[in-house]
Amino acid sequence: MKSESPLFQGSRIVCQLDGHIAQVRLNRPEKMNGLDLAMFRETLECARRIRQQRQIRVVILAGNGHAFCAGLDFKAVAGDATMIPKLLIKWPWSKANLAQKIALVWRDLPVPVIAALHGCCFGGGLQMALAADFRFAHPDTRLSIMEIKWGLIPDMSILTSLTTLTRQDIAKELTMTGREFSAAEALQYGLLTAVDEQPLERAQQLAEKIAAQSPNTVVAAKRLFNQGWKLSDRAALRLERWIQYGLLGRANQKIAMHNGLTRDPAKRKPFIDR
Repeated sequence: MKSESPLFQGSRIVCQLDGHIAQVRLNRPEKMNGLDLAMFRETLECARRIRQQRQIRVVILAGNGHAFCAGLDFKAVAGDATMIPKLLIKWPWSKANLAQKIALVWRDLPVPVIAALHGCCFGGGLQMALAADFRFAHPDTRLSIMEIKWGLIPDMSILTSLTTLTRQDIAKELTMTGREFSAAEALQYGLLTAVDEQPLERAQQLAEKIAAQSPNTVVAAKRLFNQGWKLSDRAALRLERWIQYGLLGRANQKIAMHNGLTRDPAKRKPFIDR
């Protein structure tokens, strides 16, 4: 049996290593995992530590308690006049501000991220989930791009995720009304990978399947689609060639070839950490 070991233990975010899988939990259940300044900062630190661990091949992102994430904690905002400037100021050397990074950081991890959703998934919480590579949701999950309720637009990197998942008119309608919608609707809109009674178990199953593949190839596949999804034909073909050249002949590619040609499971070789 695989043993879990702590990678990050904050007041808002916790992360355990389970073999090659990082189990990340939003851990503010008494506030439905609402986003305050500490959660923004701890999320970035947790992702930074994951990036440093080359044995990690997949990340599962979920929320403790009764919800995945209720979005920005506006009571925390009202109690700290410096919070909004800290979230929105972008330093010249950074491509994103702190508000955008809390979601973008999952998209930018080299390894795939699987979000398991339950309860509510609102505002910034939904934008964080959309930045994952896969999303499984319980049938009772309620979702909303809720920012218009507060006189705001969604600004936590939603244009880097929603634009690849659904039609523009659907994105506009959800954003301009801020209405809550069901997991079934979200699946119809293209925002979910699947609806499942046990989203965390479904995420674990997929994570184990991915973790069993060549880690270099999985990273390359994420890069291929993240960078090439909307490229021109010429640029897309160039990217395919460039990424493939980087895999050919490397140790894990040779192991994959060996395992693919070996019928006896006992003779298959384990992959090397990337």
